[in-house]
Amino acid sequence: MFEEVFSSALRFYDYLLKRTDARVRDYPLMQSPIQMTVILLGYVFFVLYVGPRYMANRKPFSLKTTMIVYNFSMVAFNSYIVYEFLMSGWGTTYTWRCDLCDTSNSPQALRMVRGAWLFYFSKYVELLDTVFFVLRKKHSQVTFLHIFHHSILPWTWWWGITLTPVGGMGSFHALVNACVHVIMYTYYGLAAAGPRFQKYLWWKKYMTAIQLIQFILVTVHISQYYFMEKCEFQVPLFIHLILIYGMFFFILFSNFWIQAYVKGKRLPVSIEDKPTQNGITTVIEPVVVANGKHLENGNVHYTNGFAHNGKVKEI
Repeated sequence: MFEEVFSSALRFYDYLLKRTDARVRDYPLMQSPIQMTVILLGYVFFVLYVGPRYMANRKPFSLKTTMIVYNFSMVAFNSYIVYEFLMSGWGTTYTWRCDLCDTSNSPQALRMVRGAWLFYFSKYVELLDTVFFVLRKKHSQVTFLHIFHHSILPWTWWWGITLTPVGGMGSFHALVNACVHVIMYTYYGLAAAGPRFQKYLWWKKYMTAIQLIQFILVTVHISQYYFMEKCEFQVPLFIHLILIYGMFFFILFSNFWIQAYVKGKRLPVSIEDKPTQNGITTVIEPVVVANGKHLENGNVHYTNGFAHNGKVKEI
């Protein structure tokens, strides 16, 4: 029995290697699903276990300069990805309807391949978001939604750009996501720059709304496939998966919006009302716990990096 399962797994693995788009095979992290799976499992293990325990009895790192450089570097990186997607089809030859994958080795097709890989690679860079949260002891930010979103996207994208030709209407969600991340990292960069930039961050509460718009756009665009008389997209399975992806994350982010801003009233606080410590502005925000309820007015106690019921304990 074990030998049959092992043999079947080997045959499937061999099939994956042969099925991989030859144009992306030589890019880093594209040779095997094992590499990216190990990286993502290590990420989850660090942010849920190793990191919180390492920081339990340590003061949070400031990382102010690091955060500024990182966030604005991500603004530049995602802006370049948006530009590459536009120049390789979405801003040139695509109709924004039934756009098929270009399987040739033309300059534009290879440019789309490169743009898609850059987007895929950016998902690994974005894992640093959570690492910084852990090192700065921003435990309330390390939610299920955050970890799931950061880990599942690079994992699914490996399959998306290996088992199906890169590009076509299936790459629209990547273009939209990169656009959203330009906005998001601009916000994070300004927030990391210090209190003097707080007056420019009045639009914080709209960040989740921007995410919701993203998933609406992705869902509406991909849904066109089901209403066209004829659309011979090469791998229809990925059309269905993208539709599920858009709807699933819309529900998750909608729930976050309700929990954080409707029930929890997690709205921006004026700079004058924010408590300061050592000249640095801090914000006490509600924490979304497992049962979906909020702990407000200081009713959070951290033990080994995790939130529990109780009173505020300064670490």
